[in-house]
Amino acid sequence: MTTPLKETLGRYGIWSVGLRSEDPDRHGELAEAAAELEELGYGALWLGGNSSAANAAPLIEATSKVKVGTSIQSIWQHEPDASASAFADLESSHPGRFLLGLGVSHAKRVEQYARPYSALVAHLDDLDAAGVPEDRRLLAALGPKSLRLARDRAAGSIPYLVTPEHTAHAREILGEAPLLAPELGVVLETDPDRARALAREFLEIYLPLPNYTNNFLRHGFTEDDLKDGGSDRLVDALFAWGDDQAIRTKIDTFFEAGADHLALQIVDGEPRDALPRKAWRDLASALA
Repeated sequence: MTTPLKETLGRYGIWSVGLRSEDPDRHGELAEAAAELEELGYGALWLGGNSSAANAAPLIEATSKVKVGTSIQSIWQHEPDASASAFADLESSHPGRFLLGLGVSHAKRVEQYARPYSALVAHLDDLDAAGVPEDRRLLAALGPKSLRLARDRAAGSIPYLVTPEHTAHAREILGEAPLLAPELGVVLETDPDRARALAREFLEIYLPLPNYTNNFLRHGFTEDDLKDGGSDRLVDALFAWGDDQAIRTKIDTFFEAGADHLALQIVDGEPRDALPRKAWRDLASALA
């Protein structure tokens, strides 16, 4: 009997654009970072950006048990047959280690963006036909329709840039069994002004995207909360910041709301493709 995904994933993973690279010369650096993250006790590595099995492979090869997932692979830029072939290759060499996280991206970033929900359903149909099992794929679901799709056609949901309130809503729709693994930005900064400034700098590329802002508006925020880089109320809902205790307390609110696993992303003002290895160590210590 297969062990349910939520029992093998652990409570914490790391979400990072930096762990994903197309440059073969960086594979050694990324492999070393992945091995350390596994040693630190993180149960999953989530590859930010439009990532693929090819990006996951060097990390999987450098580790022994940590799961590696795409967060996300854009349905517009990866053909289902190619995705299925890459999945099968990784599954053959490293069974159970790769998770295919899928999403529809955003209209402002994808030229062919149209009828995203229907396109996602069709993509899942094609993955079914190509042999990618439902229990190894996850959807970056925000709204009710996509959450129901994550419940019915995947192993669960990996929502990005969400609050504990959204997590509770998602859990209600998903039910008990599917995995719910939100991403959460973590700012290792105790000064409120500095912490919120770092969070607002990070939010700058997301606030123009309706998929996210509409989701905020569905869950109690107003247009005023979206102005000037985001209100304190929005920032404090979306990010964990402060000392170790404050960060643990914020993280606990997501678990209390129904999360099974959190994909933790360091927000420190550095380039997003950096590898914040000291911060990952400090965070692991705070979570211990």
